[in-house]
Amino acid sequence: MILEQPFVQSFIQMGTDGYDLGWHERNGGNLSYRLKPSEVEAVKSELNLNNPWTPIGVQVENLGGEYFLVTGSGRFFRHLSDRPLESLGFIELDETGTSYRIVYGFENGGKPTSELPSHLMNHAVKVAIDPEYRIIYHAHTTNLIALTFVLPLQDEVFTRELWEMATECPVVFPEGVGVIGWMVPGSIEIAYATSNKMKDYDLAIWAHHGTFAAGKDFDTTFGLMHTAEKAAEILVKVLSMSPNKAQTIQPQDFRDVADAFRVTLDERFLYNK
Repeated sequence: MILEQPFVQSFIQMGTDGYDLGWHERNGGNLSYRLKPSEVEAVKSELNLNNPWTPIGVQVENLGGEYFLVTGSGRFFRHLSDRPLESLGFIELDETGTSYRIVYGFENGGKPTSELPSHLMNHAVKVAIDPEYRIIYHAHTTNLIALTFVLPLQDEVFTRELWEMATECPVVFPEGVGVIGWMVPGSIEIAYATSNKMKDYDLAIWAHHGTFAAGKDFDTTFGLMHTAEKAAEILVKVLSMSPNKAQTIQPQDFRDVADAFRVTLDERFLYNK
């Protein structure tokens, strides 16, 4: 049975973990996973390949013919585990990457997330960089959202501030984080803006809305989001105590960490304050 497949169970677990952390109020957030060929073969006998095609609104040619597991529009993450056939579903893209069809799930009139164009454009960018990328995750991470009201909406500022909050941050996301000013969610414009950030980063923050993470497996993608949000929580607490830090990690300290953990840090983020 499809729902018993390990990747489906990991998908549900990841969404449930995000809900438990308070990132998915009501129908907030969305998650998509690009299936491996072996996973497609394992479930194909249960898929309905006769449904009509629906335009995506964008073209993702390098994803033509791919299958995705996606959360549903208007559906609640809190029901991923107890109402999976309503809360999620599988889609197939046509060979041109311009349309999709529902092949499983989304019961009772459901359809893929309204952020599907953003998800697929982000998948397209990451696949072009490394075919091992398979997950795009959007969550309403409370503290990262809070920081978009008080920090300059600049990649360099957000990256540096988050890095300073925990030594593991430059190790977990050494490429930094991207920041996008407020835009209408679900729009083609924000899909393009996010996919442009994903050319350089695995994490993109939508001002006053939430965060997008890309990854190769469920654990590292969730861990990336969780690490950045934990750093943001620490920063929110620091700023609530004082607008100025009495001490913090300095640029050379970051270089030492990079040497120790064999990661490369962009000098853009190691400016003197």
